[in-house]
Amino acid sequence: MQLEKLVTFYKALGDPTRLRIVALLANGPLHGQALAGKLGVTPPTITHHMAKLREAGIVYERRDKNTIYFTLNETNLTRKSQALLTLLDKAKGSEGMAETEESDEKWAAEKMQVIRHFFTADGRLKHIPTQRKKKLIVFEHMVRGLERGRKYEEREINEYIRRFHDDYATIRREFVMNHYMYRENGIYELNPPEMWAKAEDLR
Repeated sequence: MQLEKLVTFYKALGDPTRLRIVALLANGPLHGQALAGKLGVTPPTITHHMAKLREAGIVYERRDKNTIYFTLNETNLTRKSQALLTLLDKAKGSEGMAETEESDEKWAAEKMQVIRHFFTADGRLKHIPTQRKKKLIVFEHMVRGLERGRKYEEREINEYIRRFHDDYATIRREFVMNHYMYRENGIYELNPPEMWAKAEDLR
């Protein structure tokens, strides 16, 4: 877990209004107007605070027609909180932080090695990895090319996956199973990255 991400996370929580928003969302999703009413603030104020919380991966949003609902990302909250405890356990002055940063650099190098091993020079996937950690690295690399907020028909997802590999049906299912995308009535949309299954959790 990079130190910069932890700093962003705790900065986002270092505000009384944002802490109250998190407490409200702990009981379930709410839209901006409801949050504004419960907190006695204006909708633009909610918009400002939600941008900070979304940037830190504390909430994610889901649009239902013209209404945007905000949901607490409990998985990421737990992960970031645990990351701080892990950092404190490891830290012995600046030496501990240096070790953490070195670990992040090694992880980035490992991911790049996996991508180079499983993809050809022209970007085709040689074969689907059997090891889950490597599989998640490969899938995350693939979904990075999809557009956030765009709704895809199934045939569009199939065509996109075929650029990488012919077994589009298996990979399409994996995209949904690992929460990279969600499917509703045959339409696919990219989930926020905070919801994705993370290869780094398997380190």
